[in-house]
Amino acid sequence: MIRTILSIAGKPGLFKLVSQGKNMLIVESLSTGKRTPAYAHDKVVSLGDISIYTTEEDKPLADVFDAVKAKAEGKAIDVKGIGDDAAVRAWFGEAVPDFDRDRVYTNDIRKVLNWYNALLAAGITEYQPQESEEPAQESESAD
Repeated sequence: MIRTILSIAGKPGLFKLVSQGKNMLIVESLSTGKRTPAYAHDKVVSLGDISIYTTEEDKPLADVFDAVKAKAEGKAIDVKGIGDDAAVRAWFGEAVPDFDRDRVYTNDIRKVLNWYNALLAAGITEYQPQESEEPAQESESAD
């Protein structure tokens, strides 16, 4: 589901991909519903392509959102209310215990938590990619 949700550098919030045109994407703000173009020169990243460093291997953002959702019991997170940087890192460490504490910055954690809140406010609570068209199982009977 989050593959069609985009982050655009220099523009606040998250956007949903609506359509593609020549040298641009048509995106809709999750918060306002306003449609705008995102051009080829804009730095556009799909949330489905983002992962978080962990001690073993990178964890896809969908898995991180699921862990944050479980920790927050499906509710919005008061990021500022958590406290200072150490408190934010401790809270995130409870949700994602194996995140790499050396390579994941506190600003990145805050951004992930704010994205989680934005998705939740937009009614998006399923983060795992949908299994698009599974191959049809052909049953052949042996005579």
